[in-house]
Amino acid sequence: MTTRLEVGDLAPDFTLPTADGGTFTLSAHRGSHVVVYFYPAATTPACSMEAADFDSALEDFTAAGYTIVGVSPDTVEALADAVAVEGTRYPLAADPGLEVLTAWGTWGEKNLYGRVVTAVLRSTFVVGPDGRLTYAAYNVKATGHVARLRRDLGV
Repeated sequence: MTTRLEVGDLAPDFTLPTADGGTFTLSAHRGSHVVVYFYPAATTPACSMEAADFDSALEDFTAAGYTIVGVSPDTVEALADAVAVEGTRYPLAADPGLEVLTAWGTWGEKNLYGRVVTAVLRSTFVVGPDGRLTYAAYNVKATGHVARLRRDLGV
């Protein structure tokens, strides 16, 4: 099992390619709050719903000073296709090599339909202005998760 991060830990920095052809570097956002969420695969029903929930709340998060980035093991091309279909307005970052997923403890064993598999553990974190985690939630459910996060953050 991978090591899990906790509130107060320094968030592992990363630079990943994004669906729009750019990159997202976490440390470039020091001084502000960043919501980093990890999900299994773009354009699957639960992941699409979670992405749409974040997208629907984007203005509220932005007004409260939060940047959002979604990270998955998808390729940049798969993420670009997802953005074209779903219209996601915040960065989706590709980690097909699993380096960032592993560093954040979001790649590991889970029970899926009665079988133990190694896969993405749907998780969400908030990185504070100092680069430390102010929120860490592993194995979240896609349904209702964004609403719960908004309540917890007062967004």
